[in-house]
Amino acid sequence: MPNNGQVALVVGASRGIGRQVAIDLAKKGYKVVVAAKTTSNAAELKSFPPDPNSSRSTISTVAREINDAGGEATAVPVDTRDFASVQRMVEQAICAYGGLDVLVYNSGAIWWASVEDTPMKRFQLMQRVNVEGLYGTVQAVLPHFANNSWKGRIIVVSPPIYSRFFRGKTAYAMGKVGMSILTKGLAMDWIRQGKNDMAITSIWPAAAIQSAATADPAIQKELRKATIFSDAILAMLAAPAAEVNGCLELDEDYLRSKGITDFSQYALFPGASPRRIMPVKLPDLTVAEQDDEGHRIDSARSRASRL
Repeated sequence: MPNNGQVALVVGASRGIGRQVAIDLAKKGYKVVVAAKTTSNAAELKSFPPDPNSSRSTISTVAREINDAGGEATAVPVDTRDFASVQRMVEQAICAYGGLDVLVYNSGAIWWASVEDTPMKRFQLMQRVNVEGLYGTVQAVLPHFANNSWKGRIIVVSPPIYSRFFRGKTAYAMGKVGMSILTKGLAMDWIRQGKNDMAITSIWPAAAIQSAATADPAIQKELRKATIFSDAILAMLAAPAAEVNGCLELDEDYLRSKGITDFSQYALFPGASPRRIMPVKLPDLTVAEQDDEGHRIDSARSRASRL
């Protein structure tokens, strides 16, 4: 999928992985809409650019980084918990560049603890930012993909589905796995509808990546640079839609499938060998009756027929 000046909307792009993805998309020629909740006056910073994993890194500073380097970026604030805010973000992206070709949803809230130690407010925050925010953003962008003759890509930062992922972080896993289910389900919709130029793909780190969530000094030698994630996403966008539609990928494994064998370049500390945190082999979610749909109920059509 050559970019040819295409437009990418990166949600959750103020720092860390999202920032790196936005910057590397711009380097490849994409016009980038940088979206998140945090803004600032980037022109007033005495030291620029700021630490990409600190609170001083905002969508305003990321957009400035891209524009200063000769790219093209626009910062658009959004609260992914508010569907009206999400709709405004998408409309502003379309207004800025006249269309939309790629959506990367990186926005996320994290709380890793047992059910007993996860307060209701934390649970609700994660569901609203993670799964509800993704669903709302996808709903808001689909009409614009339709206007583009159903040609486009969606990249979701969510994990493969396997049992160990739930351990010790059930509330978080409920939302993140829900995001992966959206990837699987929407991909099936597009296949059934013959929208063969559309693809939605989930991606997750095989080893921990440097970000604000991995600031513990004790684990720094176990971290990789965020460039491994952006390189994997760029490779996915370059692949045929049918190859990646509905896939739940790990960054390292996907790059390995594209011929990358030396991952030392991604180690945060030169010479370090970050520990893999994801399983080497993941379960196959398909069943023998995969193609047996039986009598499928379509609630939207049923309701329309009654009106």
